[in-house]
Amino acid sequence: MNRKTKFIRYIIPSLLLLLALLALYPTPDIKPVRYIDRKTNQIKTEKVAGEGWLTWLYHNPIGKLTLQTLVKRKFISDWYGNRMDSPNSVNKIETFVEDYNVDLSIAQKHEFNSFNDFFTRKLKPGSRPVNMNSNVVVSPADGKVLAYSNVGEQDFFAKGYRFNVSSFLQSDSLADVYKHGSLMIFRLSPPDYHRFHFPLSGHVSSLTKIEGDYYSVNPIAIRKMIEIFCENKREYVIISNPGFGDVIMAEVGATLVGSIIQTYSGDRAIKGEEKGYFKFGGSTVLLLFKKDEIEIDPDLLINSQNQLETSVVMGEKVGETADQEF
Repeated sequence: MNRKTKFIRYIIPSLLLLLALLALYPTPDIKPVRYIDRKTNQIKTEKVAGEGWLTWLYHNPIGKLTLQTLVKRKFISDWYGNRMDSPNSVNKIETFVEDYNVDLSIAQKHEFNSFNDFFTRKLKPGSRPVNMNSNVVVSPADGKVLAYSNVGEQDFFAKGYRFNVSSFLQSDSLADVYKHGSLMIFRLSPPDYHRFHFPLSGHVSSLTKIEGDYYSVNPIAIRKMIEIFCENKREYVIISNPGFGDVIMAEVGATLVGSIIQTYSGDRAIKGEEKGYFKFGGSTVLLLFKKDEIEIDPDLLINSQNQLETSVVMGEKVGETADQEF
């Protein structure tokens, strides 16, 4: 029997059998994604868009193989983003609104040209009041936040794991400055308002872009791959403010996020003004402060210590300057 015949007769069937067995591998029960509703202080369970798909991708051997070889790639997010830009995608809007209780009463318009047109919708003026106290930092987006007063000394998502500032920023010099600073992570899920805004006023540095992959930022994924934030595509600026010092504001791409679009111009940030938006998908905004520059609101810190995110909306207070004489 020659080598080719042996390969066809034995190796291929063995590989197919292995794939079949892996496909039948039982997907474990995944802990629900729970968070604190800040308005009521009650624990709620998030309805995760594509929960079964995410669980399969990050917790099943075949799913993980698909994730690493295909799903995390830029061309997949580009392809799906183009689909969400097509006029035919408007057919998905009604079901999505009903499934996730999206409040369209505060949207500037109610007729959309595509799903991405709906997804990146603007809100009516006054829908998100902004706390303009100069001593206050506000949430840059609607979403759910995790907060850490000392990123270099606190567990991040899992016991014993620290957020790698150097890897995230791709800069050892900046990492030295921020390694014991405070970190806030605002996660936007697909049903959320997907425009992000400046959380404080100040001078804005030039934009730094870091290429990367497109993993999901949902907790279902992060529990299995904690390093996701340092692997995904991301962009950041430094906002210089008299009361808070130099604050890093970063946007992180995710699976099926077609693009991170920056809409601001110039080198001046005004608190509450739009900075940009994400196209289809859930994604994340990070704020990183130097040590002792911010006092994060206690409820956010306590909830985060209990591994619970807290729901916030753009414009509401999430912290204040540590220097009250400012």
